[in-house]
Amino acid sequence: MGVVDTNELYAIGDVARRTGLSVSAVRYYADAGVVTPAATTPAGHRLYDVSAVARLELVRTLRELDAGLDEIRRVLAGEATLRELAATHLALLERQEARLRSRRAVLSTILRQDSTAEQVTLMHKLAGMSDEERDRLIDEFWTEVSTGWDPPERMVEWWRAARPELPEHPTAAQLEAWIELAELVRDTEVRQAVRRELHEVCTTGAGPLMTSSPMLDRMEAATPIAGAAMDAARDGVPPDSPRGREIADRWIEWLTGVFATPDGPGIPDTPEFRLQTAEHTATGSEWERTPPEPRGPYDRYTALVTAVNDAPPEQFPFEWLAAALRASVEPAR
Repeated sequence: MGVVDTNELYAIGDVARRTGLSVSAVRYYADAGVVTPAATTPAGHRLYDVSAVARLELVRTLRELDAGLDEIRRVLAGEATLRELAATHLALLERQEARLRSRRAVLSTILRQDSTAEQVTLMHKLAGMSDEERDRLIDEFWTEVSTGWDPPERMVEWWRAARPELPEHPTAAQLEAWIELAELVRDTEVRQAVRRELHEVCTTGAGPLMTSSPMLDRMEAATPIAGAAMDAARDGVPPDSPRGREIADRWIEWLTGVFATPDGPGIPDTPEFRLQTAEHTATGSEWERTPPEPRGPYDRYTALVTAVNDAPPEQFPFEWLAAALRASVEPAR
């Protein structure tokens, strides 16, 4: 639109064409006191100046954004800023989006499970749980799973630490995963099955050794070394660099300590042992590419927690560490 003579007045039909509003809408906003005409003709026809046309264009935009007339009046009167209005409506839209995502998750679950009316009511309740209610449900689950036997305290801490944490604005997929997880942990049979599964893991075969206090100490000791390897791989550090050799040495020192006994150091640190460890480590990357399907309810629990959090754990750099172990056999450069 070209330069307009600000002294020119426009009839209501021209105003409607310029603003994209209907004549009745322009008349309505005038009657509502939102944008009044600059003048009227002796015959009573309304006339609008350029300023009024500009305000009507703003009114149309704000109405399309679902602003109310009172809010628009306050903006036009200078009692509220556009920024304040936008912030208010953005918060409203976010709440509406959250409700829509919740409904979509419930409806998708209904279609997938062919749910009953009672299940639909429950799912709607689960989707709308607060952070505190979700935490309480998970805590109740682990309290029951660890009751009736004596699991290692640190193991229980680790199990409890892997919990769902829905973000402020979860996706429909995250909500669907949470609904399934909430139904899972509320199920008495599932709780009993997880208790049996973890009890067997901790008390049979190598379980007592792997969950003993000395072994858990050694497992925790590996955490900073594994973190250093992950940082190095992420930073693109060459495995055959001095930093790579240092991490390989720390890893071997830790690993030989795992096999140590009161009678001696166990497996000695030799080039052959390092190369053998490198080969075993390299196979870990293949396992990670094709992890086994979840078998028991505990596997399903951890898979759903990962889906809810939408933040899969960082992959361990098996191949990088294997290369560092191989390089460590060569003389330091």
